[in-house]
Amino acid sequence: MPISQTCQGIVRGGLAALAVVAALAGGSAAYAQSPDDIAAGRQLFLQKGNCQSCHGWAGDGRKMDSQMPDGANLREIPTDREALVKTVKCGRPGTGMPAFDRLAYSDGRCFGLKQNDLRARGLEMPDPPATLAANEVERLADFLFAKVVGKGPIDRAGCVDFWGSEVEVCKELKR
Repeated sequence: MPISQTCQGIVRGGLAALAVVAALAGGSAAYAQSPDDIAAGRQLFLQKGNCQSCHGWAGDGRKMDSQMPDGANLREIPTDREALVKTVKCGRPGTGMPAFDRLAYSDGRCFGLKQNDLRARGLEMPDPPATLAANEVERLADFLFAKVVGKGPIDRAGCVDFWGSEVEVCKELKR
């Protein structure tokens, strides 16, 4: 067998192995989550995106503001990174979840829909507290997957991990 065919076989086998690893990792590529990226994502969750107003500070659906829509319990919801990123960027038409991508429904990038399509279907999109740049959405996802998504109910240790120290709200939780 010529060397070029052997190399092509090795490359194909390597790509197939990478595809299997990606599938086993929940269908998305592995992401390096630096402590700085996670900290930046936490700030976006708590401040700029104000996600806590609907999802609660712990992401458990215990919202901070009774005037805000009920947010999903992100600690229990089964999701992968790709679906989470799309939900943050595109929101969920017809629910209280806003689109954080400022161009979300301008060109069909979200679910193939534009503003006119949403209006024709009677779907409203609430305005987000702020729009997020693509890198901010990635940092938010870094934080959520490191500290919230799939982590189960919040307990005292999880609270201390979330805040970086034992703040007052952590003292109210079981050990």
